[in-house]
Amino acid sequence: MIKMLLGEFQVKHSTAILLLVGTALLWSSGGVLIKLVSWNPIAIAGMRSAISALFLLILIRKPRFTWSFPQIAGALSYAATVTLFVSATKMTTAANAILLQYTAPIYVAVLGVWLLKEKIKIVDSITIVFTMGGMVLFFMDNLSIGGMTGNILAVFSGISFALLFIFSRMQKDGSPIETILLGNIITAVVSIPFMFGSMPGASSWLGLILLGVFQLGLAYVLYSIAIKQVTALEAILTSTLEPILNPIWVFLFLGEIPGPWALTGGSIVLVSITARSIITTLQNSKAPKSKRRKDIEV
Repeated sequence: MIKMLLGEFQVKHSTAILLLVGTALLWSSGGVLIKLVSWNPIAIAGMRSAISALFLLILIRKPRFTWSFPQIAGALSYAATVTLFVSATKMTTAANAILLQYTAPIYVAVLGVWLLKEKIKIVDSITIVFTMGGMVLFFMDNLSIGGMTGNILAVFSGISFALLFIFSRMQKDGSPIETILLGNIITAVVSIPFMFGSMPGASSWLGLILLGVFQLGLAYVLYSIAIKQVTALEAILTSTLEPILNPIWVFLFLGEIPGPWALTGGSIVLVSITARSIITTLQNSKAPKSKRRKDIEV
């Protein structure tokens, strides 16, 4: 099991593609499952992470915590990401929440200049312009105060998600599973005070278990096995299934439809980020190994 989590478990290329598709499907269930759980959003995030942490601990058994700055900062970024995303999903449409979080690669490019001493390429600059334009459209629909707040929280979840990948990149000799595990533990502990106002019903508990075991825990295991056996381009194209499928499940099961401006803005963001990822990957594949930029695809 430990080899699976560290990506050392070898599978065929075709199997790895199927595992990545399965990962995207599991991740995409987050929107509808979060919507179905009737509880405080911070409590939902905490219980989901507590269940996921227990699931990962059973598999890992003996995690190797280094307590380095990147590991702790990455764990805090992860905790902020999952809490903000759950809160955003509860307050705005699932489409808005996932697509605004999907802007994370832009923040990786911008923050990478400061934290990783990387240069912004022309393709990054163009993508930033289109993505920011798309983000503005999300706020042009007739939103309630809660919906507006949810959109803002989703934007911040994208920023914290970007920081998670940046701090993960700093851990050259570390294992990302410990960062995720520590982040889940932090989320669970911080959310404890929010769990006593009310208690979820039986159906909500089922949703929480599915979120913790499958949408977070199992999805990460599948991703860890698959990611070492596929190309970056294949990983990019497969990862776009999550922001596409997430709002589709919510529409099919709950009938939630995002506003027209949000749909337009989301399409711009999705196309811009995907195009940027594909172009960057193709450029890196043609460049000498010594000059290749180590982009993180999120």
